[in-house]
Amino acid sequence: MAANPHSRQALSWRRLYLSRAKLKASQRTSALLAGFAMVAMVELQIEPPSKDLEDWYPFVVSCFAVCSTLLVLVHLFALLISVCILPNIEAVSNVHNINAVNESPHDSLSRYIEMAWVCSTVFGIALFVVEIVILAWVKLHAYRTAAIISTAISVPALLLLCLFAVRFYRILISHKMINLEELENMATQLNGSERSRLHDV
Repeated sequence: MAANPHSRQALSWRRLYLSRAKLKASQRTSALLAGFAMVAMVELQIEPPSKDLEDWYPFVVSCFAVCSTLLVLVHLFALLISVCILPNIEAVSNVHNINAVNESPHDSLSRYIEMAWVCSTVFGIALFVVEIVILAWVKLHAYRTAAIISTAISVPALLLLCLFAVRFYRILISHKMINLEELENMATQLNGSERSRLHDV
């Protein structure tokens, strides 16, 4: 049974507003964390390692450089997607016409929107936590107790972040399925009422 056109448009408008919110969140988060990473790379002052640090300190500095580069690139990628897609969605959302949603690219570019959101809020934040741990060892190598405490705090936080991301994704998928079923029931009821009305006429 075909869905009611108004219900399809309502669902499309809902996806549009959700896509716009995700792109705005990705844009703000990526710009903020990429800026922090760039400042950390520029302002970091690395002293020549002493003899007791020559074995592991260059490796830690190399890990910091790799992590910072990946962090900036991931957030710039998310920022690029947001900057390219968001103006087109904003232009459609500001038009007060129910049929204008058909001109929005939020459905055809939904994979890129999800990619930007995941890169910014999942991978980007995880890399940011990893960078904090590595930065603690780079700057506090003379105070190993402080670096160990920082690592002991950050590692459980990173694990909790990953568990929350998986749990949130599962809840979001189940919520989408429930809403889809409700929308199909609504469309069925609307079509049934329209058919009964036509039959009465």
